[in-house]
Amino acid sequence: MRAILVCWLLCTAFACGEARAEPSAEIIARGKALADTGDCASCHTADPTKPFAGGKRIDTSFGGIYSPNLTPDRDTGIGEWSDEEFYRALRYGVARNGSRYYPAFPYPNFTKLIRDDILAIRAYLATLTPFRNAPPPAELRWPLNYRVVMRGWNFLFFRPGIFQPNQAKSPQWNRGGYLVEGVAHCGTCHTPKNIFGADKRAQAFGGGLVQGMFAPRLDAAARSGLKSWSAEDIAEYLQSGRNSHSHAGELMSEVVVNSTSKISDADVRAIAVYLKDLPAGVPEPVVTPPPPAQMADGEKAYRAACIACHEADGSGAPRIYPPLPGNANLQSADPSSTLRVILDGAETVTTPRAPNAGSMPAYAAKLSDRQIADVTNFIRNSWGNAAPLVTPEQVAKARKAK
Repeated sequence: MRAILVCWLLCTAFACGEARAEPSAEIIARGKALADTGDCASCHTADPTKPFAGGKRIDTSFGGIYSPNLTPDRDTGIGEWSDEEFYRALRYGVARNGSRYYPAFPYPNFTKLIRDDILAIRAYLATLTPFRNAPPPAELRWPLNYRVVMRGWNFLFFRPGIFQPNQAKSPQWNRGGYLVEGVAHCGTCHTPKNIFGADKRAQAFGGGLVQGMFAPRLDAAARSGLKSWSAEDIAEYLQSGRNSHSHAGELMSEVVVNSTSKISDADVRAIAVYLKDLPAGVPEPVVTPPPPAQMADGEKAYRAACIACHEADGSGAPRIYPPLPGNANLQSADPSSTLRVILDGAETVTTPRAPNAGSMPAYAAKLSDRQIADVTNFIRNSWGNAAPLVTPEQVAKARKAK
């Protein structure tokens, strides 16, 4: 009996030692790399002096949601969470109290992560400075203000399960797929949504509206996708926010600064290889060229306001002022991002790989709705470009939306 008691005490001691074991520096570094890839800081930081403390408002078509506190604060953060509770949140979208998260938290993508990677993220978050911050409750319209509704949403649209490698593809391609489909959750912005806010799976990576901007196609569409980009072009864009084809817009700039510019060269290259291999999805719309008179008016506005930086032939100064011919963002079926840039101006994001800045002035106060529509149609349909026509009414709507 005494021997059994001694064995029990020894086993208990070893179990307690394991429970108290600190994650290795390697695991924490892996968790940080995954958190960077997932751009967690962008959504979970409202106050730059309190990173990951949550409280940032995320606007959706159904109302506003406030991101939770991810710091190890015991009262308002995740300091008291167990590994299993954290795992359940990322894998299944289930909060500590059993309620369901709204899919603004991209658990439909995070479910593709393996358990070790989820716990590595948890280990990294545990090293952060704890900040006390209790975000406001969600401000969603009825009936979505009742989280129980998410059980039905999950039944219809959520498919839990880790990323399944394609044995016919290279390890690099599979690594890229694991990141793109999982923690990087690229499709969350770059895939159109149905009326319930779920991804239209048949149009994966076909572009989507996000906070009044249009996240462009990432598939191999000829005009508005990545067909003309090489894997090297994609990697350069992710690491610096620009390449010889385009510059990152307002929302993507935040992703570049907080996420993709921090990812290892190997992982960025893997993401680029995976994206470059995506097939073209839904056919691009057939475009009717603008009437000659409208093109003439648009060219007049272009020469008055744009030619100094973008040149007469639209070539611009690559990596400083983006070129317009063949520009995929410019030729998106949805002109929202182009209109926002013309109305509000733009600032080229700076990164360690591309520290030189560039800017474009706002034209909301300088050009009428008609002039902006004309110049937009001109640049979207010149130099071999082709894109659907923009009306002054669309410009007026975009002007009011800001």
